Amino acid sequence: MEEKRTESEIRAAVEAILFAAGDSVENERLAEALELDKQEMNDILKRMALRYEEADRGIRLVELSGAWQLCTKTEHYEELIRVVKQPKKTLLTDVLLETLSIVAYKQPVTRLEVEKIRGVKSDHAVNKLVEYGLIEEVGRMDAPGRPILFGTTEEFLRRFGVNSVGELPQATPEQMEDFKEEAEEEAGLEPETSAEQPQSGAL
Repeated sequence: MEEKRTESEIRAAVEAILFAAGDSVENERLAEALELDKQEMNDILKRMALRYEEADRGIRLVELSGAWQLCTKTEHYEELIRVVKQPKKTLLTDVLLETLSIVAYKQPVTRLEVEKIRGVKSDHAVNKLVEYGLIEEVGRMDAPGRPILFGTTEEFLRRFGVNSVGELPQATPEQMEDFKEEAEEEAGLEPETSAEQPQSGAL
C-alpha cells in the first residue's frame, strides 16, 4: 500500500505545479492532480497562503475566484523591474479608474453602456484597460450588432487585492453620479450640479 504523503510533501508539489504553470490553477485541478479531496486541498492552500505572508518570503499565494497563483509581493516591485524590466508599470489615470470602476460594478457591460454612465466617449479608456489586462471580452449581447460585453480579469483581482468581484465595496448612486460629473469635466462641459469651471482630464 502506498504511503500517504505528508502535508509538507503536498505543499512542495503544489509549489512546483504553480511555479511551472505561471498562471492561476483551479483548486479542483490541483486536488485532482494530487489525489486529494477538494476541501482538504483548499484547506492546505489557505495554510500555505498564510506561510507565504511571512516577512522573509518574496512571493505570495493568492486566491482568485477559486483558483490559486504564485505572485511577487508588491513591496519588491521596484527591485524586480531593475532586473527583468518587466512587467511595465501601468499608469491608471482618473479616467481609467472611473471606467474600470463602472465595468467592475456593472459587468458584464458594453462600451456604450459605459459611455451612457460617463456621458462621454470611452473608446480609448476601454482599449487601454484591455491592453493592461484589467478587463476583457466576456461575451456578446443578444441585441442588434451583438455588441461586445466586457468584464474584469484575474489581473484586476490581483491588482486590487480581492479574491472575487463580490468582495468589492458596494457602489452607491452618488458614486455613479460622481463618475458622470467627472466625465463631463473631462469633456470640457460644466456639470449641471456644479458652478466650478471645468477641467480637462489627461489620459
